[in-house]
Amino acid sequence: MLHCEHILAFLSCFFVLLGFPFSLALCLRVIPQYERAVIFRLGRLTSKVPAGPGLIFILPCLDTVQRVDLRTFTFDVPTQEVLTSDSVTVAVNAVVYYRIFDPVMSVVNVKNVNCSTRLLAQTTLRNVLGTVDMCALLTDREHIAALMQETLDAATDSWGMKVERVEIKDVRLPIQLQRTLAAEAEATREAKAKVIAAQGEKDASRSLREAAIEIGHCPVALQLRYLQALSRISTEHNSTIIFPLPIEVLTYLRAALSLGGCVRRSVNVLGVNDESSDVDLHPVVRTMNIPAVSSRDCVSDLTAQSFAI
Repeated sequence: MLHCEHILAFLSCFFVLLGFPFSLALCLRVIPQYERAVIFRLGRLTSKVPAGPGLIFILPCLDTVQRVDLRTFTFDVPTQEVLTSDSVTVAVNAVVYYRIFDPVMSVVNVKNVNCSTRLLAQTTLRNVLGTVDMCALLTDREHIAALMQETLDAATDSWGMKVERVEIKDVRLPIQLQRTLAAEAEATREAKAKVIAAQGEKDASRSLREAAIEIGHCPVALQLRYLQALSRISTEHNSTIIFPLPIEVLTYLRAALSLGGCVRRSVNVLGVNDESSDVDLHPVVRTMNIPAVSSRDCVSDLTAQSFAI
């Protein structure tokens, strides 16, 4: 067999020399930088090292050349219906980046490396996603893509191919599940908003209480707040008529009302309930060291003084 091969090679070279220089068109091939040539002579691999780049010489009628592209290829994995580990059906598609690092192995060990890689990527996508739950698929895509890359790279290593990267492009959930997740997210946001609003009201009430305590210790500050309120009301509502009352008058009014209530309770204790009764209240008032002035007269006097001001 080897002798027959050598004889055929000798005859091929003889005819090349006989037809020189026209036979050079059949003997010379130009291989680009991004390609390599795998040469078979009578069906046998001539060398484990691919030829190229540049100009290569072949024997016509004896040598067969297989060109292999070394550039990075990409392809989309068709959308796959996958059942996750928590029994949720999702539609997922991905993209795979790969390149050939050994042209001889990619030609000798597999018939069609590109088609085989596409089919393997589809099955790997389904197998890997079947081991994770829906939450991990939505939140940890990088880890899942890295796991797919490792699985594909290990399976295609004997084909002389290197899987450089895998990216998950899209994850589509069922419509009903999308609505459920949207409602859950909306409820979570509303709950957080209510908590924040309640905390704000709590802080505001605490600050208001502290401010009230501070203003109570300083009458001048209370008077200043009173004047500020009057100024703001007069600015916003120009048609409003305001009858300002001094704070001291309001204080006296409150004291008078309290005084009248005390006197009335004292009279009720003595057994007198009617205001028009002829019972003389002056002894009771004198006993309590309180001026004999009724609460109704006090309120009338204070109101008159306020309008006079």
